[in-house]
Amino acid sequence: MDLMGGTGAAAEAGGADIIKDASTATFAADVMDASRDHLVIVDFWAAWCGPCKQLTPVLEKVVQSYGGAVRLVKVDVDQNQALAGQLRVQSLPTVMAFRDGRPVDGFMGALPESEVRAFIDRCGVPADGAAELAQALQMAQDALAENNLQDAASIFAAVLQQDQLNTDALAGLASCYLKSGDRDRAAQTLELVPPDQQDHAAVQSVKAAIALEEQADAAGPVSELEAKVTADPDDHQARIDLALALAAGGRKADAIGHLIESFKRDREWNEAAARKQLLNFFEAWGPTDKMTVEGRKRLSSVMFA
Repeated sequence: MDLMGGTGAAAEAGGADIIKDASTATFAADVMDASRDHLVIVDFWAAWCGPCKQLTPVLEKVVQSYGGAVRLVKVDVDQNQALAGQLRVQSLPTVMAFRDGRPVDGFMGALPESEVRAFIDRCGVPADGAAELAQALQMAQDALAENNLQDAASIFAAVLQQDQLNTDALAGLASCYLKSGDRDRAAQTLELVPPDQQDHAAVQSVKAAIALEEQADAAGPVSELEAKVTADPDDHQARIDLALALAAGGRKADAIGHLIESFKRDREWNEAAARKQLLNFFEAWGPTDKMTVEGRKRLSSVMFA
């Protein structure tokens, strides 16, 4: 199922409007006019400037994280010397923040990410962009929960057009692909998540769901596994494999039931494998899934009986 034209759409959706190069001719529109609707950060740089090469990627990353509420405009001073002179740019890199058509703050030299973010926050980020982003993500998550994959994928894709590194949107889109049966594309989408966000809960949830599907593939047909469990109720491996196969087919309650039964029969079998598998289910399904909530209650009642 092609939900939105492939992961290329996510990879290529960039912030063409969020990050752009400007010249003397376009500065009024790209900065002065744009700053009446958004906070605009202007990066004055040059190809020969070493600190510029360090700062610009940091600026791009931080600006993208605001989901469209902040714009970044880059000006090559060698190509726009008159403009740099008018704005009294005396050293590189120089960064200026514009709001309502005028500069409100600035700094010179390369700063670490935390200080760049503090600078932008100090300049005052309009709340509307962040609020709209959060609302869009919630709408997408609601659609995903209702298994409305097409709408969910479309909204996640729209968010990524504004912020191509948005972890929640990338994880949500990967989940859409996985639920549609396209496991490979789900994994490819997760590869777009920045390295420092790979431990994000939403990302880990999709990774766990992919791992469960792979385990279910190796478990075998449900009918054969049910026959094994019927023949030997203490065949714990067969029960766990059956639970995997049932969960993969959407029978979550039955999957939980078999793992609870295995845990009741022998809590310590194979280093508490039944309990660990239950926890894997909960991670893959997410904390708000009704079967996660029900499963945790059932496991707790058995553990502390």
